[in-house]
This record gives sequence, C-alpha cells and structure tokens, in this order.
Amino acid sequence: MSAAQRVRQFVRALTQHLDEDDRRFIYLHLPGRAVPLFYAMHPADQVHARNVAYTALDMARAQNFTREQKEFLMRCALLHDVGRTKGDLNVMGKVMAVLMRHYAPGLAKRWMQHRDPIGHALYVARHHAEIGAVRLRAIGLYEEAEVIVHHHEPETKGDSEMLRLLRAADERN
Repeated sequence: MSAAQRVRQFVRALTQHLDEDDRRFIYLHLPGRAVPLFYAMHPADQVHARNVAYTALDMARAQNFTREQKEFLMRCALLHDVGRTKGDLNVMGKVMAVLMRHYAPGLAKRWMQHRDPIGHALYVARHHAEIGAVRLRAIGLYEEAEVIVHHHEPETKGDSEMLRLLRAADERN
C-alpha cells in the first residue's frame, strides 16, 4: 500500500463513522452469530471493513457475480479483520505497528514476543487474519475463515477469485 493510501486510510479512520444505512447493510449481509464479531472490532476497523465491503460489492457487480457469490464476498469483506478487537489496536497503535513492521521489522518481530501492550499490538497486527479465522470457525463460518486466513498472504496461482477480489478491495481501502 502506498504512503498516500496509508494517509487516506488514517484520515478515514479518524473522520468516518457508521450510520444507520451502514448498520442495515451489515445486518443484511452478516448472519446473526457474526454480528457480535463485527461490532467487537474497533470503530475504525468497522469503518474500514464497511469500505472494503462496498468496494468489493462494486467489483463483484462489474464481474457479474451471482447473488450467492456477492453475499459470500460481503461476509468475507465485513469480517476480514475480526481478528482485531477493541483494545488490541487503536488508530495510533495501528500506525505504530505499520511503521515498525515496515521500517524496523527485526525490532517489531522481537517486540512481538513481549507481553506488554506494544508487543500485543504488534502480534495482533501481524496475526489478525489467523486469529479472525479461528473466531469465524468457532461460529461455523468455515468457508469465510478459509478465505480470510489467507487475505494478507502473497498471491498464489491457486487462490480463489473471492480471495483475489477481497485482497484487491482491502488494498484499495
């Protein structure tokens, strides 16, 4: 993600909020058992997930996805960051984690081993896809978990169209 995209993401995190239309969209596209996972995320992550979902929906419409494919993609987009919850990473924690992992990856990796708030934040930033997949499997969303667990991994030839589209929508937001 470019520096300009990171700045835009930061500004959105500070200025955007969910409205009633967004809440209806979330309830429409998530099964009831998944809604608490969505709302357990930090509000900035909720806004990010909403933006990813809207982008993914536009991309799916352009590719003539079926209704079922769009619904699956919406669930994946809305839930792709449920491995991060309120208290794990606030906006400044995410900024710190991104900067440390980019500019001081060795230090970030060592600090992840610490049981302090910074180490925890770095650990969650690095492993939130796996953490989220475990949470999704626990509520029976196995197929969504299988996509989400891989959404930060490098692209491979065997990746599903859903995973590729989720990555692209996430990258744009």
